[in-house]
Amino acid sequence: MQIVWLKRDLRLHDNRALARAAQHGDVLPLYVVEPELWRQPDHAGRHWAFVSESLSELRADLARAGQPLVVRTGDVIDVFEQLHADHTLKALWSHEETGNDWTFQRDKRVAAWCRDKGIVWHELQNHGVQRRLRTRDGWAKSWDQFMAEPITKAPAMRPLQIDPGTLPSARDLGLAPDPCDFRQPGGRQAGTDLLNTFLTERGETNRTAMSSPLAGAHACSRISPHLAWGTLSVREAAQATWARQRELKAQGCNTKWRASLRSYTGRLHWHCHFIQKLEDEPRIEFENLHRGYDGIRPSAPDQERLTPWARGETGLPFVDACMRSLRATGWLNFRMRAMVMATASYHLWLDWRAPGLELARLFTDYEPGIHWSQTQMQSGTTGINTIRIYNPVKQGHDQDPTGAFVRRWVPELAAIPDAHLQEPWTAENARDVLGKAYPNPIIDHLSAAKQARQRIWAVRGTDAFRAQANSIQAKHGSRKSGNPNRGRRPTAKKQAQLSLPLD
Repeated sequence: MQIVWLKRDLRLHDNRALARAAQHGDVLPLYVVEPELWRQPDHAGRHWAFVSESLSELRADLARAGQPLVVRTGDVIDVFEQLHADHTLKALWSHEETGNDWTFQRDKRVAAWCRDKGIVWHELQNHGVQRRLRTRDGWAKSWDQFMAEPITKAPAMRPLQIDPGTLPSARDLGLAPDPCDFRQPGGRQAGTDLLNTFLTERGETNRTAMSSPLAGAHACSRISPHLAWGTLSVREAAQATWARQRELKAQGCNTKWRASLRSYTGRLHWHCHFIQKLEDEPRIEFENLHRGYDGIRPSAPDQERLTPWARGETGLPFVDACMRSLRATGWLNFRMRAMVMATASYHLWLDWRAPGLELARLFTDYEPGIHWSQTQMQSGTTGINTIRIYNPVKQGHDQDPTGAFVRRWVPELAAIPDAHLQEPWTAENARDVLGKAYPNPIIDHLSAAKQARQRIWAVRGTDAFRAQANSIQAKHGSRKSGNPNRGRRPTAKKQAQLSLPLD
């Protein structure tokens, strides 16, 4: 019997582990619900809700292919031991996973168990991330080649006489209540629908609208949770996008559509680029990538700042609207993710780990590799990325010029005139609202940003810092960045070339 252990690849189509296992014998498609994993501080009920919906749909898809999904709950080694005792396993198949440290340590235990039992564990590449990568040179070309390979067809399987098991509830797993009224639903059908409507209807304005918290919710692809949990493969998304680009070119279509899809294909590269960082350096889930920043911020989180930030009660309307929207929807566009993380890191001067965990629990599309790489990038601790200290008030004016987003999520400011909405403390009736219906700002954002900038650049100014930054760039940096030494303050010309300008 060939066991296919499904983890972050919850799909029948373009699942090479399933297809190759089917070439070697009877296939048992297995998902193990690991209670200890779901107790980790970066997991939450909204994640399990999405995964559970995806598993239910996958079970039906696999049943139509011949063998329904089998679900077991418990420690994965105990599950494998029981299956081996009952059915004599011949091989274990799975895709490579770049998850959090808990899954990394669990996979080490599984590898040891397989060696002890004489069971071959076949781990196949899941997307553009390469295991045991020696150099980033040629990485982008390898990504293109991998994504261009044919989509793997769903295999036919012979039904097995095995109890399929049941999916536990969030309460069964001990997960705290996690209301998320506008969460994206799980399941492959929802993912393929989103991809199709993005490529044919919604994506035309993606390049210009993606920074807006309102317009971006429609113009962005929104397939990120489906890529994170594997109901869609990155290869499927890339090839569908390429096909649409060819179609638009043949039609002589307007440049707006084509520009948006060119930009989108680049972001599919970035998806794997950032996961590759965690694959190559797992410590970045816990430690500063550049050790020169060790100790620069207090290691213990200041709850008087962390809690209001997490609840959307900082007194900075645009920041609060973003955090409340995220809590209710499980999604936030990229620029706003960067802005709320930068606010926590610079203005509130919090070490990135605690706000990073808060965001991990709130993002339905939590992908550890992208998440921890971006968390450090936006907190300025990578040593190779430009320091971006977003002005949260200016961001409100720029990205929510009508105030519609803030009005929706911060109704306490209903009495504040539009002209003062992003800075309610400047309104004539501020005393009637602030400190009563809505809090006063917990910091002065301008002085806090100035102080943070001085602290950060004080560290970056040494030769030792630049030497380590160059080493990090060589190992992790994009070969298209054009910045061999990211330890120096960028020139005005270089700043202008960056994808997300300083505010």
